[in-house]
Amino acid sequence: MSTQANPRIGIIIGSTRQGRFGDKPARWITDLAGKRTDLDFELIDLRDYSLPFFEEQMSPVYAPPQHPVAQRWAAKLDSLDGFVVVTPEYNHGSTAVLKNALDYAYKEFNRKPIGFVGYGGVGAARSVEHLRMISVELQMAPVRAAVHMGMLEFLGVWQQGKSFSDFPHLEQSAMALLEDMSWWAQALKAARDAQG
Repeated sequence: MSTQANPRIGIIIGSTRQGRFGDKPARWITDLAGKRTDLDFELIDLRDYSLPFFEEQMSPVYAPPQHPVAQRWAAKLDSLDGFVVVTPEYNHGSTAVLKNALDYAYKEFNRKPIGFVGYGGVGAARSVEHLRMISVELQMAPVRAAVHMGMLEFLGVWQQGKSFSDFPHLEQSAMALLEDMSWWAQALKAARDAQG
């Protein structure tokens, strides 16, 4: 039996606006994830990292950020082995605050898996596709499975008093996402550890 610690996965709430819906799917996926014994999860709220719009002298590809909140953000990312991003879709893309947070780090994302829980129009599919491309540039490994909450599910949970259990297909998608995250997180953590 291995004595190595489980990979640690950050579940990032990708919106900071007042009245956001993102807390609900973030808590839901965190509760489902918490039943696993092969991964450890931590909920991360971008509200706790008030990053200014990116204004560093150099890209984090070349130099670590100087802003103290960005340094704290990078340290948090560095402590994790993968990410699940809970994202809405704004104008066919991800939120500005989420893109900004991704821009403030680089090596802390490298060679780690990332998965997505999207909500809103077309289940935030366009936002997720946008984030997949960004993730590849940050040398992350986007997993295939994702959760897409379309308008039926989104409005049902947000405004009509329904719960996630009223939409069992969402849990099926979540289980597939978490399985993908487990395989990739363990494989990539082993590879990073082997490299030193």
